[in-house]
Amino acid sequence: MDHYRSRSPNSSYHSRPSAYERERGDRGRSHCENQRFRPNSQRQHQSGSAAEQNPLNSRALSTRRELYERDFPVYKQPVEVGSFSLDSERRFFNDGRQMRYYVEPERNPNFDLRDGYKDRFIKRDDSVKEKLDHILQWVIANRSKLNSRTTSASSCALDVDFVTWRGHLTKLLTTPYETREGWMLAATKFRGTIYISEVETEAARRERENRTERHEEMMYWGYKFEQYTCADNVHGAPDPGGVVNTNEAFCTVVQTRLADHRLLFSGEVDCRDKDPSAPAPPACYVELKTSAEICTPKQRSNFHRFKLLKWWAQSFLPGVPRVVAGFRNHEGVVVSVETFHISKISQLIKNEYNCWRPTVCMNFCCDFLTFVKRTVTEDSPSVVYLFSWEPHRDVTFSIHRDSQFSFLPRWYVEEMTRRPDSQHQS
Repeated sequence: MDHYRSRSPNSSYHSRPSAYERERGDRGRSHCENQRFRPNSQRQHQSGSAAEQNPLNSRALSTRRELYERDFPVYKQPVEVGSFSLDSERRFFNDGRQMRYYVEPERNPNFDLRDGYKDRFIKRDDSVKEKLDHILQWVIANRSKLNSRTTSASSCALDVDFVTWRGHLTKLLTTPYETREGWMLAATKFRGTIYISEVETEAARRERENRTERHEEMMYWGYKFEQYTCADNVHGAPDPGGVVNTNEAFCTVVQTRLADHRLLFSGEVDCRDKDPSAPAPPACYVELKTSAEICTPKQRSNFHRFKLLKWWAQSFLPGVPRVVAGFRNHEGVVVSVETFHISKISQLIKNEYNCWRPTVCMNFCCDFLTFVKRTVTEDSPSVVYLFSWEPHRDVTFSIHRDSQFSFLPRWYVEEMTRRPDSQHQS
């Protein structure tokens, strides 16, 4: 995948130093590498496991920011290798039928985001955990694109190190700066590829089950903003009088490389630029967001320090170049719209004291994937390595066999174990 290079000399994706790069400090790279992986004698593991016997494996990964303030890692230009759609009943389709087209609104549109919440809203059941199932359906439907070029024709191995959701990687990028919410990520190695799927924490479950009505409505506002700014076809217009159904989704599937980690991941896309001269995906995609209007310097500082971090991470990973944000008042009316170019966000935050740094985010993600590679040694869909993290703590892991954490479905394991041409044999 070394040929996935940027076509633009100013791109943030590179095989050369990035604009985000900083000079290495006095600590040097070797000091960082010695400090970020460290033993954790308090963690319990299965006796005699392959992970325990491997001397390369440490017991924990530090999340201290200063350990990741080094050169920006190589991140190859993400390439879209496919896409898929989920319909109003969450059924998978290996096509782009749910793609929508961005229609630029007025600068001060006065969109009422509350409209339709009571009578034109079908909400996806977020208690149903779909894990990696939709990505795995895409892999099976497109396995000929992914079969390893280095193995025999009968092998089903994928030519990637990791398969996951973009949202899971986003959580990794923001971890060094996260102070409230922990996470759990389950990892399973199958036929040489490591699959990573999120496990809901107990705190997240409690938050989901105890949301206030106000919180539920504010979650709807983001989807309503999309309805005001998206058309179903390239020559169409938005239909804000229609039903908002959050079961529906269009997802891109991209392939890229972070240092020596070959990644395949998928993420939902809000819409694309309808201009016929727009670049090919993912560079034509547009991310849509809503946020509270900014009225004071303190609010602007918080927006830069917290909101822009997540927006940047979410869009930088798949190569989405811009975020269009609708700023709303307390009553849920969009009073202004602003576009943020992902390549310029680092300049936007540079004057904020002790603000987040893109290089720290990417280096932590890279080192976490290295930590996972060193730890996840047993190749079996029934073995799960559960990585856990809480704010101000190290990342730790535990090993589980034939447990409730297993997430690769039998239909996927069986299909990927078959010879690629067996489905054509009678």
